Amino acid sequence: MSYVSNAALELADFRAEEERRIFVERAQAQVRTQGTIECQDCMLPIDDERRGAAPFARRCIDCQRIHEKALRRKCA
Repeated sequence: MSYVSNAALELADFRAEEERRIFVERAQAQVRTQGTIECQDCMLPIDDERRGAAPFARRCIDCQRIHEKALRRKCA
């Protein structure tokens, strides 16, 4: 049976919390940025409804779905 020391568990918790904090900070910074009128992937206009719901958007909804699906595959 293998035992993990309290120090190792505390370090793992600290690292996980630090990763969460960095993720949240990056997400907050992205939300504060100005979006674009044209999608950065397909170059078509981002519709007004999307820009109203996500003023920070840089992709149209279709390209954003493709982008997120690719990210999920990459992380899996």
